[in-house]
Amino acid sequence: MSPEYPFDETATARAVIDESGTLLEWNPGAERLLGWPVTEVVGRPGGNLLIDRDVLAPAGTRWDGTVQLRHRDGREVSVWLLAHHRPSQSDTPGRWLLFSPLDGDAPHSPDDPLAQAALTQSPCAVAVYDERLRLRRVNDAMAEVIGLPEERVRGLRLAEIGGKPQSEELEAHMVQVLTTGRPLDVQTYMRSGGEDRAHAWLARMAPVTDAEGRVRGVCLAAHDFTDNYLARERLQLVNEASVRIGSTLDVTRTTQELVDVLVPALADLVSVDLLDLQEHGGEPPLRLTAPIGLRRAAHLSVNPGTPEAVLQPGQLEHYPAGSPQADSLVAGRTIVASISSGALDQWLSWHKTRAERVKEYGIHSTMSVPIRARGQTLGVAVLTRFRRPDPFSADDILLAEEITTRAAVCIDNARRFSRERETALALQRSLLPRSLPRTAAVDAASRYLPAARAGVGGDWFDVIPLSGMRVAMVVGDVVGHGIQASATMGRLRTAVRTLADIDLAPDELLTHLDDLVVRLSAEAGNEGSPGEVGATCLYAVYDPVSRRCTLARAGHPPPVLVPPGGVPQQVDLPAGPPLGLGGLPFESAELELREGSVLSFYTDGLIETRDQDVDAGHRMLCDALKTYSDSLDETCDRVLHALLPSGGALDDVALLLARTRGLPSSQVATWHIPADPALVAPIRKQVVEQLDGWGLQEAAFTAELVVSELVTNAIRYGAHPIRLRLIHDEATLICEVSDTSHTAPHLRRAKTWDEGGRGLLLVAQLTQRWGSRHTADGKTIWAEIGLLDE
Repeated sequence: MSPEYPFDETATARAVIDESGTLLEWNPGAERLLGWPVTEVVGRPGGNLLIDRDVLAPAGTRWDGTVQLRHRDGREVSVWLLAHHRPSQSDTPGRWLLFSPLDGDAPHSPDDPLAQAALTQSPCAVAVYDERLRLRRVNDAMAEVIGLPEERVRGLRLAEIGGKPQSEELEAHMVQVLTTGRPLDVQTYMRSGGEDRAHAWLARMAPVTDAEGRVRGVCLAAHDFTDNYLARERLQLVNEASVRIGSTLDVTRTTQELVDVLVPALADLVSVDLLDLQEHGGEPPLRLTAPIGLRRAAHLSVNPGTPEAVLQPGQLEHYPAGSPQADSLVAGRTIVASISSGALDQWLSWHKTRAERVKEYGIHSTMSVPIRARGQTLGVAVLTRFRRPDPFSADDILLAEEITTRAAVCIDNARRFSRERETALALQRSLLPRSLPRTAAVDAASRYLPAARAGVGGDWFDVIPLSGMRVAMVVGDVVGHGIQASATMGRLRTAVRTLADIDLAPDELLTHLDDLVVRLSAEAGNEGSPGEVGATCLYAVYDPVSRRCTLARAGHPPPVLVPPGGVPQQVDLPAGPPLGLGGLPFESAELELREGSVLSFYTDGLIETRDQDVDAGHRMLCDALKTYSDSLDETCDRVLHALLPSGGALDDVALLLARTRGLPSSQVATWHIPADPALVAPIRKQVVEQLDGWGLQEAAFTAELVVSELVTNAIRYGAHPIRLRLIHDEATLICEVSDTSHTAPHLRRAKTWDEGGRGLLLVAQLTQRWGSRHTADGKTIWAEIGLLDE
């Protein structure tokens, strides 16, 4: 087969001699060397050209040496010959290929890029061929590979030096590099030089260019990777299994990956059946006895649709003794059976449909491999052959067991993850609010999504009604995933509710919460050093009367504010350290919000993804919040759809949206109380008149008593100035008395002969709830009177 590239046939003297010594081919280079035309030598004994007929008696597959040949004009010519022996094939007899370079010693320009290639010292076998693909240079390593010195083979083509079909294939690739100017890597398995065994070679070919960028030749570097090549055939499938199996923590997906690897590399049909753990209390049993209930997890065939399968994924079947599945699981080892041996006759006689499939598709061999991990049996993989004629060999068994063992660990990990995830989800749902309370201060909507792969984490949110129609909004994130993170989240959420109930300012609340996280860290066994348990938190308090919102955060992303008809913007809020560092201060910020403003609280799982940074996530969040919607639930869904990848979030996501309300001034009444107790009666009268104006006559009696007790206590025990404020909405009337004393009242049991001490007890009995909160100037005593029950 002649190459497509127009080689210069006069640059090499080439001849072909058969086993009897008859010349079969004579090229123009040979005619140039000895002057004999092809018509005068082809078909005649090649020995006629030898001065000494006994000198050429080659043995083996390659020979080289210098011989004296007869020129047509009668003179003697000393010629170095390279001879390759081609053994006889089915259609061609054996022959010798003879080569001798003619232009190998031609002078070259000093600036010839081929001559300037740094070859000699390279440990890699390197050869440089010119634009005619004639060998120009080889380094010592390549000369050793060839088995011939450079001066002898210079000027020959690669096919002439190698003398093998693989050499011609490599030369064809060199033509491609020479014509396209692009490098190329080629793998081949061949025996080079005088080696007694073949080697695997990686031939890296690259064009050699001159100063003008013109391709002037090809550089070939040969790398011996025989050891890797010999191991690759067996390990390739194992390596593929390592990469492809266990990409997720999903049991069904993992079993499907197992069958994808095995078909068609090792079997024509593979099915994976797992133990039905519901029959065993959720855990694999220590010992198995037939019949064994197995549920089909996955299967795959070389035929589309897997028509050979009797079961479909998800179906359960009980396998009796005598079935390959049950026998291999009970024995705890791989069982190979063939149809011809009769080992499956009993099993097939019990199942007519399965016997028909075996006959229809020509199934001849099966191999049942138990799926075991960490000492527990999880199921069985059944490999079947019908298209491949050969039965399963011992090497096939070892390979199938190795791959199945790797897959078993992944399946067990997925099973354990699924169980822990379900437990953590149940715990998480029990700890998170099932519904948000209806308040006069805000309309709120929320979403929580567990991580798609990492498992349930410690994200939480809450809306907490406070005194004075105010409301607290909180969102937080515990570091880590799993049940421990969910449990820690539950403790922190409870702590926040408790601290909110005593009406701490946001920065003070975070300080107390930070102390709690430090204590939790100490309980975790890390000798109290910070960082064992960590969390972030954002806490905000909104007052619908003043329309002011006070916020503080501990290492948590700031909220996004959407003013009515305005552009979403991130709230400028002091960052604060994450919870658990201990001893560092937190700062609060105060905002004045217009009615209808939307505050967006979230955890970092919403804005941080693998494909985008935090800034990009913030921009996407703002873009999603631009579209106005009366429904906060629709807005939540739109935000999640816009920001989260289709495969689910990489981390937990908590989202809380709150639209603020403002309480009209007409629903608030305020009085400044004089220091004289005798003036309490006129105040009660003004309160009753205000309630009449509000249409709350039914609550007037209770409110009058509560106001009387709270105001009297403030005059007696508080510090001036004193202020009374009434606030009402549809369901609640709130009475607040504020003074500048920081001493908080407490409820006590009055004795029979005590003249006082029953005021707060009376307030507690007449109201839904009451309490006190500290303010910047003192304290406020408040009580809530229900209106709907009046």
